[in-house]
Amino acid sequence: MKVAIFPSLNFYLRRNLVSLLWFACLSGLLCAPIAAQNAATPTVTFSCDFPGADPEHYALSIDSDGRSTYQSDGKLSQQSERDPFHLDFTVSQSTRTRVFDLAKRAHYFEGKVDSGKKNIASSGVKVLAYKDGQKTIQATYNYSPIVAVQELTALLQSLSSTLEFGRRLDYYHHFQKLALNDELKNMEDLSHRNSLAEIAAVAPILQTIANDPSLMNVVRARAQRLLASSNPDAK
Repeated sequence: MKVAIFPSLNFYLRRNLVSLLWFACLSGLLCAPIAAQNAATPTVTFSCDFPGADPEHYALSIDSDGRSTYQSDGKLSQQSERDPFHLDFTVSQSTRTRVFDLAKRAHYFEGKVDSGKKNIASSGVKVLAYKDGQKTIQATYNYSPIVAVQELTALLQSLSSTLEFGRRLDYYHHFQKLALNDELKNMEDLSHRNSLAEIAAVAPILQTIANDPSLMNVVRARAQRLLASSNPDAK
């Protein structure tokens, strides 16, 4: 008489195979967050805290894909209180390439970044940070002798200035139209001195001003000239 061994063996094999498949699926689910973390988008962040300045605090975050955020506590007028401001925007390809190139040249802010000298006037407590799926590095400084850090600081400070102009222009357009001409003139002057970055980030409010027939022609013309210089990728 033959003993039916193989059917039972097949049953146990099938059951173990199912268990292995479930284990593989669960392992994939558990590993997914780790894989996502490892593939995290590289990001450069910058903040500056300088009591008495306007704004006293601001922070920028720029992803390698261009997605960016800006936060500050600037005043909309000399008489107003400090008001929290938040903006989501996209930086141009040329600017984000420069940001990450400078971060690379600065060795992603590893090592000593601040000069350590006590006789240098304070220009605010600055923090530069870089993170991706493998590392997070942060450096705090007042003044850095590293050329790449100097250039990156100047670029991000110029970007902050541009975004603060955009914020005030939007406010003035709604509530204080007579202030627009002086504000746009100041913005033009800084633009001519290459002290602004990413004018395209405030293009919507400049376009609104340029298209507003209730405003003086000189105001609309200033806005239009700034718009014409707002697309570095088109140059």
